[in-house]
Amino acid sequence: MHNNQSDTEKSRLRAVNTLLSPDETRDEALDKFVRLASRVLGISGSFISIIDDNNQYIKASQNFDLKQSTRGDSLCRHVVDGNGELVVEDTLLDDRFVSHPFVTGQPFMRFYAGVSLTNEDGFVLGTLCVTDVEPRVFSDEQLITLKFLSELVTSFLDAWSHAGFVDVITNLPNRQRLVRDIQQLALDNPEQSHKLMLIDCIEIQRAYELARTVGTGPAEQLLKHIAISVFHRLKMNGETTLYAFAPGRFAILQPSGTALQAQDVVNTLSNMNADLGENISIALEVFTGETEFLPGQLSANEALRQAVSALHEGIHTNVTAMPFDTSYDSRRTDDFLIMNDLASALKMDEDLYLVYQPKICLHSGKTVGLEALIRWDHPLRGELFPSQFIPLAKKTNLLSELTDWVINRVIAQLKTWNQEYTLIPVSINASERDFSKPGFADALAAKLQDAQLPASVMGIECLENELVTESRVAVEGLQSLKAHGFDISLDDFGIGYSNISYLQDLPLDVVKIDMSLITRLANDATSRIIVSNIIRMLKELNYTVLAEGVETEATLTLLKQYGCDQVQGYFCSKPIPASDIEHWLAPRAR
Repeated sequence: MHNNQSDTEKSRLRAVNTLLSPDETRDEALDKFVRLASRVLGISGSFISIIDDNNQYIKASQNFDLKQSTRGDSLCRHVVDGNGELVVEDTLLDDRFVSHPFVTGQPFMRFYAGVSLTNEDGFVLGTLCVTDVEPRVFSDEQLITLKFLSELVTSFLDAWSHAGFVDVITNLPNRQRLVRDIQQLALDNPEQSHKLMLIDCIEIQRAYELARTVGTGPAEQLLKHIAISVFHRLKMNGETTLYAFAPGRFAILQPSGTALQAQDVVNTLSNMNADLGENISIALEVFTGETEFLPGQLSANEALRQAVSALHEGIHTNVTAMPFDTSYDSRRTDDFLIMNDLASALKMDEDLYLVYQPKICLHSGKTVGLEALIRWDHPLRGELFPSQFIPLAKKTNLLSELTDWVINRVIAQLKTWNQEYTLIPVSINASERDFSKPGFADALAAKLQDAQLPASVMGIECLENELVTESRVAVEGLQSLKAHGFDISLDDFGIGYSNISYLQDLPLDVVKIDMSLITRLANDATSRIIVSNIIRMLKELNYTVLAEGVETEATLTLLKQYGCDQVQGYFCSKPIPASDIEHWLAPRAR
């Protein structure tokens, strides 16, 4: 019984601490309530107090100067510890208060009437009071009015609590409530180890896309159905709280060593579907991420960050139950720093530069093109190759900014070369995100026109082939580029998603065979069979075939035998700066 009382008191103090937190909008409303109490009851002084184990705090007042006192000194403790109401028409006639410092001195409380503020959970949080420096008669009708006003105040505070700490869709405690509860643990059980587990049921971006496609109503019903399913499958009880952390994402905060383990949660929630309406259900894929911490040593925000980091690492590596680990967290932090530095480099136009790798025709031996490749001379990390930052940029909007930067630099370089040399095409790498941008082809053509250059001097190398073929908008973007006269190359053919059928869906001129196949030609019979057949098939389909990663004369000889059209690689030339590439260009005839 003692433990239950202790738990109840802890819950009351959590509610009290919530009211003691700063909130300008809430406190403005409380000010209006005390003014209303003074006006309705015709008594000049009024105030709302919040009381914890040790102190009384005045949250709003009218003609009452006291801001705080000890609990023992407060008249309001008699309301909280008593039957919920107290009327003292003349304090000097009451033995309890005749020598009280707040009666004999400031704020000279000669009259006092107070009633408790009791929330929807039955916790007494404080009082609503009226007071005067003169004795007063206070009728039963006035006491009823004061109680009615106190009910209005608690109704407002309950609504404020729901609005601030309850998720409006699922009606579960929300992320703000989770933060508050972790902060309270730091006060109640600072040295007791706790686990914070995040449960991801539907990728947040997918939830937003559903809302955009089917409307917010069905999407909200879906999220509500997910919450109900999670709650019931996990058999949540009064001892463990399920929080709505984000759309389709939930949290559980519990002492370490409890029965609810991350992998158990994944297993329990496996094969879960959510109803979208119209007999449409969506299969959910569940991931968890968790961190173990001492509330007294780790802030609430850091605990949340670690749990989020673990969850995202699990999603990224396809591990369904992922604990927090400082090693990958450090890597993620380092990745973030690299992206932050890249954003600065693009904004300041510093440290990034281009190199160009020649493309050689195997029939004529002439240079027939160049590929522009980005490099980054980081001021602290030194030379960074694209593999160190492009995959990170793909996860942000920086990839498109990089594409724009490369386009502008290549056009400027072509314009310079055009003054002295006969131009050969320079290709740039672009992604599905670039092709899908409205007006990408038109804008690129306009830039070349402004530089008085034809579209034929710039080629587009298509990355992320599987994403392009799955996107109608991206395919249309490629078709628009083709219509403007740009040559289109398919990069990295022969690895990953190399379904032959997508070749007919894309307006291609050149297919580039990936270097992972080319580098094994001289020593691997299987690679020779694969490459020779790929080249024969592509030639029969009337594509220009280019082999990447040619590093030896033996490889070059084999590719000639197979009928390959073009090559690029270190055997011909490594990627080199623009100033060194000029001897590969023919002087313009005068």
